[in-house]
Amino acid sequence: MTSFALRTASPAKTRAEAVVVGVVPAARGRSGGARLAPGGEDIAAAYGRKLSPLLATLGLTGKPGEVAKVPTSGAIGSPLLVLVGLGADPDQIALRRAAGAAARAVTNAASVALALPAESPEQVRAVLEGYRLGGYTFTRYKSGSSPSGPAEIVVLSSAARRKETVAAFDEAQLVADAVIATRDWVNTPPGDLTPEIFADAIAGDARSVKGVKATVFDETQLADMGCGGILGVGAGSDAPPRLVELEYRPPRSAGPVPHLALVGKGITFDSGGLTIKPAASMPTMKEDMAGAAAMVQAVFTVARLGLPVRVTGIAALAENMVGGASFRPGDVLTTYGGLTVEVSNTDAEGRLVLADALGRAVERKPDLVVDIATLTAHMSLALGDRMCGVMGDDEAVARVLAAAAAGGEDAWPMPIPEHMEERIRTSKVADLSQHDWIRWGGGLFAAAFLREFTSGLPWAHLDIAGPAFNKGGPVGHWTSGATGYGVATLVEVARSLVVE
Repeated sequence: MTSFALRTASPAKTRAEAVVVGVVPAARGRSGGARLAPGGEDIAAAYGRKLSPLLATLGLTGKPGEVAKVPTSGAIGSPLLVLVGLGADPDQIALRRAAGAAARAVTNAASVALALPAESPEQVRAVLEGYRLGGYTFTRYKSGSSPSGPAEIVVLSSAARRKETVAAFDEAQLVADAVIATRDWVNTPPGDLTPEIFADAIAGDARSVKGVKATVFDETQLADMGCGGILGVGAGSDAPPRLVELEYRPPRSAGPVPHLALVGKGITFDSGGLTIKPAASMPTMKEDMAGAAAMVQAVFTVARLGLPVRVTGIAALAENMVGGASFRPGDVLTTYGGLTVEVSNTDAEGRLVLADALGRAVERKPDLVVDIATLTAHMSLALGDRMCGVMGDDEAVARVLAAAAAGGEDAWPMPIPEHMEERIRTSKVADLSQHDWIRWGGGLFAAAFLREFTSGLPWAHLDIAGPAFNKGGPVGHWTSGATGYGVATLVEVARSLVVE
């Protein structure tokens, strides 16, 4: 069991088995070279004139991603010095990434002291979250594996005794716990996390979170409710769909509070249905419930933080499989609330389950609706695999972008052009077209489609198809596999609604 501490100790005197210090490019006006970042002043003083030649010998320039380990031979109290590149003028995102890289460099140390820039609450949060997330491993299915990592992690900060710094440190723990729980869910093989199992897991966890109530609707109840989108998508699987609704209400003493509705796509496995995916695209399709996982953990975190915001969370869970009962291109589905949709592509199923979930959410007349989904490959093509696309009302989009920046997650605004309104209404037999097979702007089409189910309420849509799952090697605080993207952003959205 790892313990975490916030202290004011000198990094040069700490007895931790490893001490982590940041490196930045040398001051302007000097050619090449690097120097220690703020937080490492005592280390620089202890090494004295030997430091610059050491950094030069190691070839360090201070660019992001650099990591070097140096035995200290008694120059400082710790036997191992870990140097991580921060880049010039490092922000919180740079700190997260550097701390994450450091975590993977010192897996055998029993104790680690982090002497990265940590003078503000935001920096302290970034350092702790980055280190914890960068050291994440998923070993549940590895024979003979056991949790590893340092027994103690210490963040060193001269502001360690300040109330706001301690609060940021504690909040970072909760956010990191939620991101890790999200990663665990998304990394779980789809046969072990069907809609029913996932719904039971959410409901079970909700019982331990004060102020949160979970309600699970099964396929019979969904039929009675008229949730044709979820039922259509889940029809081909022998694992029937579920809808999970979470309600968090802060204590009555908080008085009138804003109301946030969060909606998450939870396709526990996506074969593409009858519009079947290529075989090479299927192995990672357990990730298609990442939006629901992040949304649920965000609701839990808001409750654990005790934020004075009412939150409704709705997770639409289904498995999109091929079977005798699979929904077909050409079918017309009646969604919750009565809008009909002509299906053209059964691999564009996420928008169908979200249609029902959004319909349920807007009935409660929230002040803001935010949905999050691994929705379209188009968004990955447009923005790459580390950036989330955000669409919706201008004010809601601006709020989400600010929240993403505060939470250390990359996001970018995308438009919903007027001509998308025409494209979603091209069906000759139903109210809306689910898909139109035009190659261009598919992610924008999907957002325009979802907007039809928001009843004109303030709304933002997060397409996380790119950043939800890292198919490559570790980078920064992202390990391979599930990233937990979205948890921090959604928590910050809730925080932004708090009435001062």
